[in-house]
Amino acid sequence: KMAKMTRGNVLGRCLAQIMLCVVLLGAPLHAFVLTPTTLHARSGVTELGLRSACSSNTYSRKFACASKRPVMMAQKVEGEGVEPAYNVLGMELECCCADVRGGIGTGFFRDGHCSTGPTDEGRHTVCVQVTEEFLTFSKMVGNDLSTPVPQYLFPGLIPGDLWCLCAQRWVQALENGAAPKLFLRATHMKTLQHTDLETLKAYALDLKEAEEEVAALDKLREQLKKSL
Repeated sequence: KMAKMTRGNVLGRCLAQIMLCVVLLGAPLHAFVLTPTTLHARSGVTELGLRSACSSNTYSRKFACASKRPVMMAQKVEGEGVEPAYNVLGMELECCCADVRGGIGTGFFRDGHCSTGPTDEGRHTVCVQVTEEFLTFSKMVGNDLSTPVPQYLFPGLIPGDLWCLCAQRWVQALENGAAPKLFLRATHMKTLQHTDLETLKAYALDLKEAEEEVAALDKLREQLKKSL
């Protein structure tokens, strides 16, 4: 019994040290802690359907990125040339939507994430929920997002859909009073090359959850520092 307790204590201390290193180095905890959500999100599966399974509801958005049937390119793209998948908060980039009607994932790589890389000249990094106002504006300036383009796996968007929008296009819409709301945790950090975090926060649908997550991480860092 004593031997089991000793092994348990050693294991606990080892895990605490690992967590300390992760937090102090600034690495996203989700990259190391495989919760049910991250396990499903990384499995690259989704439920097929004619309507987008994603919505502004955080649970609905995550479920659409992590349900039961595999679809083309739903798993997050990684590899040489792909930018590190961190969001504008410096944490792991969450899935934006892996099921935009018919199982098509959003993002330049059609993997459900607003990831980017050298081949993504438009920087499709902002996870937005499109509105009628934005779609009308986008078409007016020559970027018709309502019409499907099958050869590019583009389903055509309707109000309420979640999509990875070009950062410059979002800023252009902002300057013309037509910027759609967005998700901070699913918006790639490269977006900050085009606008600032405070501006993004003003349009965030997940601001409360994002701030709570950041606060919890900061608190954990302080606790681990004190335990040294």
